[in-house]
Amino acid sequence: MRHRVDGRRLGRSTGHRRALFRNLVTELFRHEGIKTTEAKAKAIKAQAEKLITVAKRGRVEGGNVVNARRRLSASLNDSEVAKKVYDDLAVRFEERPGGYTRILRLGARKGDGAEMVLIELVE
Repeated sequence: MRHRVDGRRLGRSTGHRRALFRNLVTELFRHEGIKTTEAKAKAIKAQAEKLITVAKRGRVEGGNVVNARRRLSASLNDSEVAKKVYDDLAVRFEERPGGYTRILRLGARKGDGAEMVLIELVE
């Protein structure tokens, strides 16, 4: 039974899964939208939204700027993308209380029938 077991494993080892999620979130922020499978999109959605919230908290009065920037850099593969999240995306979502991403269904993939989606940043 899977009672209270959190997260999706996606048939990968821990290191492979962490690297996959980090790459997907980095590319989501770089391009502001990516096409992937539904399972992967649902797995990274919470992580992406939390990183935007970290950036927003670092920008508010009395927020710890250095800590926010370091957490973003540690969670993303590219320092330029981390800078974009802090400088651009946090400002864009300043007034929004949450729900920074949306998942749009695209239909089944031709090869294996996997449900494909577009995960993108709103606004």
